[in-house]
Amino acid sequence: MTNLKVNNGGDGTKLHVAMFPWLAFGHMVPYFELSKLIAQKGHTVSFISTPRNIDRLLPRLPQNLSSAINFVKLPLPVGDNKLPEDGEATTDVPFELVSYLKIAFDGLKSPVTEFLESSKPDWVLQDFAAYWLPPVSRRLGIKTGFLSAFNGATLGILKPPGFEEYRTCPADFMKPPKWVPFETPVAFKLFECRYIFHGFMAETTEGNVPDIHRVGGVIDGCDAIFVRSCYEYEAEWLGMIQDLHRKPVIPVGVLPPKPEEKFEDTDTWLTVKKWLDSRKAKSVVYVAFGSEAKPSQTELNEIALGLELSGLPFFWVLKTRRGSWDTEPTELPEGFEERTADRGMVWRGWVEQLRTLSHESIGLVLTHPGWGTIIEAIRFAKPMAMLVFVFDQGLNARVIEEKKIGYMIPRDETEGFFTKESVAKSLKLVMEEEEGKVYRENVKEMKGVFGDMDRQDLYVDSFLDYLVAHR
Repeated sequence: MTNLKVNNGGDGTKLHVAMFPWLAFGHMVPYFELSKLIAQKGHTVSFISTPRNIDRLLPRLPQNLSSAINFVKLPLPVGDNKLPEDGEATTDVPFELVSYLKIAFDGLKSPVTEFLESSKPDWVLQDFAAYWLPPVSRRLGIKTGFLSAFNGATLGILKPPGFEEYRTCPADFMKPPKWVPFETPVAFKLFECRYIFHGFMAETTEGNVPDIHRVGGVIDGCDAIFVRSCYEYEAEWLGMIQDLHRKPVIPVGVLPPKPEEKFEDTDTWLTVKKWLDSRKAKSVVYVAFGSEAKPSQTELNEIALGLELSGLPFFWVLKTRRGSWDTEPTELPEGFEERTADRGMVWRGWVEQLRTLSHESIGLVLTHPGWGTIIEAIRFAKPMAMLVFVFDQGLNARVIEEKKIGYMIPRDETEGFFTKESVAKSLKLVMEEEEGKVYRENVKEMKGVFGDMDRQDLYVDSFLDYLVAHR
């Protein structure tokens, strides 16, 4: 499916856009969703990634768009790298080996350059990791956009103007940076910022480039910054980024999920649906922590015992291993499933996330505050109880807390410990109690923005108008 030449027909209003996301599904999926929207508007897209990642995305492609999206499969140059076999995305590799995935990703520079030389797209929309790409695009006369899968608050906190970085230890990330001109609670807790500091600011793997230098090279070298967000959610952050970097900042909308009208009723879904249908409306806690986050055994015990202590019905999509390389699978507390069988279901396989999340019985989501997860929950007006595990989740959590559409389960701010009692109390507060009514009401109000497909489509139109005008 790899074509090195794409003919745009010479129509001045039609674009050819190359998309080059980082190798994480939290990045590839929004890039792919935007690719579909671009193609639906009559433009051509070249989606560049590795073979296994593209094969995993293809089932999401509607047949009517198959001729408008050109998939460019570039094998990941692993060499003598330490990556597991078929390790082409962050979900395929242990956290401690993600730096080697970035080194392999950097090896795509030559094949990506060859593709751009032969296909000459109007724009290349790239992610934070390919710091080496803006000079290549500029040499070829191709406009470069940084398409951020992070929201505006995260970008505003993590990337200083130029390279004027003064933060030298984790504690420096525990308060908003000095360049933020307004009052905000958005900063990391100590237990959250340790990973960010060592993964973002410093690098211990020989041959890898710290993320601060990656995103800095991309922002400094791009022609415009495009953000998966909208003004109704974070206008002041989007405006600040534009002032900070003196480049156009264009929100593309939140790219909310669009459940297809026609589903195939698989045996899996019919089993799940039968159980959900047996529950009262807004009574079930939906528990899912995604493909990247894996609670430790201690954390898993407290989550399970907290669910049990709450007395609430729950549907738990449980992932005990991150991959075949994971030699330390977690286990539920002994007897937990038997003790909660009358009101809970533990599902150990794949589920249709959007179909499950949108079911009327789901009243609360117990999850991590990844940006994509937040968008999905708000899209279906489901309030959240949240636990931070990795990456930018702490910053997302502060914004969600400030807006009171999600509640952070109380934790020790130094080590991140939490208890079954705090889990149970948090779930009942958001789901049932008068004190939690504000979360239930506010998420319904925000759904009016995230779930308004016409409004979100206008963001895509404005984004495309900018691409056409500034090609």
